[in-house]
Amino acid sequence: MFCCSIAIGQTKKGAITELADPKGWVIETRSSAYQLYINSSNSIRPVFYGSREQAEQQKKNAQWFDGIEEVPVRGNFPFKTPALEVIYADNVRDAELEYVKGEVIDIEGRQTLKITQKDKYYPLEVTSYIRVLPEFDILEKWMVVKNTGTKGNIKIENAQSGSIVLPADEYMLTHLAGKQMNEFQQQQTLLTPGLKVIQSKAFKANFNPPWFMVRPQNAAKDAGPAWFGSLHYSGNWDLTFDKSIDGNVQILGGINFWDSAWQLVPGASFETPKLSVGYTNDGPDGAAQNMAAYARKTILPARHRNDLRPVLYNNWEATFYAVNEDQQLELAKKAKDIGIELFVIDDGWFKGRTSSTTGLGDWEVDKTKFPNGLGPMIKKINDMGMDFGIWIEPESLVPAAEVYKNHPDWVFDMPPNRTLPITRRYLNLAKEDVYQHLLEVLSKLLAENNIKFIKWDQNSYLSETGWKSAPVEIQREVRIRFMKNVYRLVDELKKRFPNVWFESCASGGGRVDLGMLSRMDQAWVSDDTSPLDRIYMQYGYLWALPANTMVSWVTGNAVHQSTSLDFKFDVSMAGVLAVGDDLRKWNSGDMATAAKKIAEYKVIRPLVQQGTVYHLVSPFEENRSALQYSDATTRSAVICYNMAEYLMGSQYGSRQASTLKLKGLKADQAYIIQKIEERDKPGTTYKGAYLMNIGIEWPVKGANKSQILLVTPKQ
Repeated sequence: MFCCSIAIGQTKKGAITELADPKGWVIETRSSAYQLYINSSNSIRPVFYGSREQAEQQKKNAQWFDGIEEVPVRGNFPFKTPALEVIYADNVRDAELEYVKGEVIDIEGRQTLKITQKDKYYPLEVTSYIRVLPEFDILEKWMVVKNTGTKGNIKIENAQSGSIVLPADEYMLTHLAGKQMNEFQQQQTLLTPGLKVIQSKAFKANFNPPWFMVRPQNAAKDAGPAWFGSLHYSGNWDLTFDKSIDGNVQILGGINFWDSAWQLVPGASFETPKLSVGYTNDGPDGAAQNMAAYARKTILPARHRNDLRPVLYNNWEATFYAVNEDQQLELAKKAKDIGIELFVIDDGWFKGRTSSTTGLGDWEVDKTKFPNGLGPMIKKINDMGMDFGIWIEPESLVPAAEVYKNHPDWVFDMPPNRTLPITRRYLNLAKEDVYQHLLEVLSKLLAENNIKFIKWDQNSYLSETGWKSAPVEIQREVRIRFMKNVYRLVDELKKRFPNVWFESCASGGGRVDLGMLSRMDQAWVSDDTSPLDRIYMQYGYLWALPANTMVSWVTGNAVHQSTSLDFKFDVSMAGVLAVGDDLRKWNSGDMATAAKKIAEYKVIRPLVQQGTVYHLVSPFEENRSALQYSDATTRSAVICYNMAEYLMGSQYGSRQASTLKLKGLKADQAYIIQKIEERDKPGTTYKGAYLMNIGIEWPVKGANKSQILLVTPKQ
């Protein structure tokens, strides 16, 4: 490792300081410092990423190390994981980048370090960007790869969004994994020498969303260093953790180029999606809070970014495909009576849709089910005081659909006409005529009807991605082009219809990432609506994303589970509350309970959707769980759950603590604690220090029970 002298000159430009000797930059956020150095070989090297205090000490000790490149490429010694792999026109596969220039620019009001490098021998230019969001302790990294030549293509075989290197230590990786009906399960593993790869190859991420957190193995549970990150991409992606034998950990993230490649013709560029990375000294909750605030305040679509998400009703579990106007209006009247604000018709409203094998792809209103169209029904629902929403699955179709019969060339194919045993097929959205068709039919639907909400679903895994009509050299671009046009389609629809809310859905939580959430206002977490299962999924989800994107339905009893309606509502109130049961089967007591719980939710909705989340008790560690939501005044709502009875007595003592400790309060402030259903009563007063350090008695008794507490600073 090469070490050089202390910097003797510097120019500070806000969060980015330019160093004169040695040449380089220090990028600072509220808690972190990221140091880059231009070595004697004119190569950019990241030499430190961590706490600002450690960075200061490092400068004092002159510990500037010559490690992995800022953009590691395929070439030279293979002791790294490359972020960029190309093949030149003469079939040379190694690249060697050298520094050209660096400048601090402004991108959307944020300081950004722009570094340009070029290959020493070939017409390849690589521009990497580091955009600084100091208040969230987050850096956004991405790069643009350009063929600057006049003849000959450059083939990209891998182009990651960014790479960071952690100091040598023993590290624990936390990520989320699972499957359809069981998403967002918290996973932890020790990073040992070698590679750990988390990836998606199926165009959906029910198995694992593109988020991570890495902490020293010996770090305190609720405090200390945490590196975290998330990828802005909804197609195939990967996150790689490469631990060297010396203990350093290189982390990379970007598009997964499995079965993909990209041809750069002369003059053309390829831009990667963003990788957001961060560092905090405040432990796991600090990482989660930074990521949630960052997503809530800068990523979510600006039009509804600061709006409270409405309480919605979805008709799917009540009527499935057999929908009609009278039936939906009957449900709407009941929905209005319990306090619903948005009424959504799911699958079954469009032409010929009577089962999973019919109609999908023909996005016209079924005149048999709705002879008057949707307009009169929507007006009646609006007159009840509710907005109207609808379900679509634009990227898919079934062989029985008219669009399939009329345009078989629009469908992915893999000669010789192999077909997997699935009911749905994918439209090849890489094709411009497919994009234009979907834009036209969806624009027509929204223009002709007062639709204020779209649930955008995708229920298939991308398969058989043949594109035989395209030139051979670009056929392996199809997965990337497909995703670009999905984004383009949503963007154009939002431009044309700016007041429409969008919800991302993909067989549950298959498209819950910052790339999609920069376009969608909220997300469906899972097709599993069991409250017991949802406690685990929602606890995991809130490590990575904000609560105002986490949609949770109250539905009928899950298989082998029987829980109260109160419990179901309390679980669903942890995010964006929704109801999906058949209200026609609810008795008067059920309706009264629902109305009461929805009214309670509206009391805590600003805290839940816009507050700071604290993970108090993990269901992955105990048979209970608790989440705290706080605003800037430290007013809080705390939701507590029991998943099982505690075994008590001399022989079976409880292994869990019997108290509830809160977080983030002011130690000297007095707080009033109330049960939400007793919010008109005086409550009990405690000092913040007592609530955080001693705690109160655990407020829930019995299995499958819950309690919501209000915590209010005393005036």
